[in-house]
Amino acid sequence: MATKYEKRKQYFVALIPPSPVYEEALELKEYFRDKYNSKAALNSPPHITLHMPFLWNEEKEKKLATKLHKFTGRHDPIKVCLDNFSHFPPRVIFIKVAESDALDALQISLHRFFKRELNIFNANYQDRPYHPHLTLAFRDLKKSQYHLAWQEFSKKEYKAEFMADKIAVLKHNGKSWDVLKEFLLESSYSTETNPELKTTEG
Repeated sequence: MATKYEKRKQYFVALIPPSPVYEEALELKEYFRDKYNSKAALNSPPHITLHMPFLWNEEKEKKLATKLHKFTGRHDPIKVCLDNFSHFPPRVIFIKVAESDALDALQISLHRFFKRELNIFNANYQDRPYHPHLTLAFRDLKKSQYHLAWQEFSKKEYKAEFMADKIAVLKHNGKSWDVLKEFLLESSYSTETNPELKTTEG
């Protein structure tokens, strides 16, 4: 019989951009795979992280869904603007998210909610300012390739915007991350809607 620790899986919470931003970001990830041999970013869909990965008992996914449904029912959609490329030396290159009070407030609210309602929090969260971004390449980007890639992308431009009207909870399947369920950001959203989590097929 599996112990309670063996039943725990990794999850995180993020904004998943809609089309065409989703496809554009995915194409850029594939470009990094093909030209710079960096494919780790393809282990998850294009996203902007709101809550870093945490452990949760998968038998209690319904409780997690109920809590997230409660949270998103109190928040409205927000506008997200993407503004060119940036980097975290020595391995990370990403699409930069423009500063947004609304996005910062949503992220802070989510962290407080998780800590209060689920006793989940990132221990070092308060020591790190929130820096929303959409990762294109990271841990498997070799330093030599990183420098070449940043020389290229520092000269490129990319502008896009979208309305983030839902947040997603993603679950690690042992190899990569799958979107498990999305929750509408709509303060008038009916609390009668069934929030039960169902795993995605495939």
